[in-house]
Amino acid sequence: MERCAWCLCNEKMMKYHDEEWGVPLHDDMKQFEFLMMEAMQCGLNWNMMVQKREIFRECFDGFDYQKVSCYTEADIQRIMETEGMIRSRRKIEAVIHNARCFLEVREEFGTFSDYLWGFSKGKTILYMGHQKGNIPAKNGLSDAVSRDLKKRGFKYLGSVTVYSHLQACGIINDHMEGCFRYQEVMEGHQSVRKRRDKES
Repeated sequence: MERCAWCLCNEKMMKYHDEEWGVPLHDDMKQFEFLMMEAMQCGLNWNMMVQKREIFRECFDGFDYQKVSCYTEADIQRIMETEGMIRSRRKIEAVIHNARCFLEVREEFGTFSDYLWGFSKGKTILYMGHQKGNIPAKNGLSDAVSRDLKKRGFKYLGSVTVYSHLQACGIINDHMEGCFRYQEVMEGHQSVRKRRDKES
């Protein structure tokens, strides 16, 4: 069974690739989890995030954005003292801050998923060349989403980080063409093909 090469390093990464990565996501709790794992990743690697995922869930109440938005200094200290946690106060504070921004987006759009999928008009994007391995670190779409998130106050969500999130939540399908998940993740979902140089 052929998979994207990046996930072959260990079982947890393969499980994440096989079951979650690239699947069109419309659940706000999972959106927040994925987005905040991306924020925690800055300067590190995704394998570490997947390995520490249960620790993150323990620290942030299963990524319940309602609860996280109400965290206080005591919660920051609790998280900082959790064994195995990434002890970056700035990142922990950013997750709490982003939870409050997340709620504001939900208030305006109904759900965060509706807001985010609005950028692709509800369709999964297949960029020409990506399925052959010509995948960029960011693009015009991730630039636009990142700019808008920053305007709304979100932190640690630059264009490269946002591009990774768009891949993870299925707005962009960057599975390799030979990967068994390439077609599977699109079943029952609308998709559109775009030239990668036509993003504005």
